[in-house]
Amino acid sequence: MFHLLEKRIAEAIAARIEALYGVAGMTQTEQPKQSSFGEIAAPAAFQLSRQLKKAPKVIAGELAAAVGTIEGVAAIEIAGNGYLNLRLDRGYYAAGLLAGEGGAAVTASGKIIVEHTNINPNKAAHIGHLRNAILGDTFARMLRATGHDVEVQNYIDNTGVQVADLVVGFRHLAS
Repeated sequence: MFHLLEKRIAEAIAARIEALYGVAGMTQTEQPKQSSFGEIAAPAAFQLSRQLKKAPKVIAGELAAAVGTIEGVAAIEIAGNGYLNLRLDRGYYAAGLLAGEGGAAVTASGKIIVEHTNINPNKAAHIGHLRNAILGDTFARMLRATGHDVEVQNYIDNTGVQVADLVVGFRHLAS
């Protein structure tokens, strides 16, 4: 799904560059170094600045205004001296993932086992245990949605090793 949106963004920016400046070619995209800058960045203004003899920030402003809305993109921002930072529409992205868009179905041989939620019953349960249960279940569901054969092994109150440790401790500490 990410690559589908990345391609859509690159094509939309390339079309606007050709319409505004008459320069044809595919636009390069990259992932910003910091997640606070968005999910995709386009340094197109830097690539055009020499040809157009304009400051990259001016070109980025013109491109951001001309691109308009792109399906799957929530916002386009100008950052630094001329980067176009794009924030994806997370609802659109999640719906696409759940619908199986943007990727070929995986044909995996064999079964994948996901083991999660092995809480030690001799200690107090905490929010981290709930988090791990949610992550494990989500991971198993995502694998199933992509066509994998998944078996979930969920050991709730697995007391095997913990009870053995307690018995050894009582036995040796009792004397």
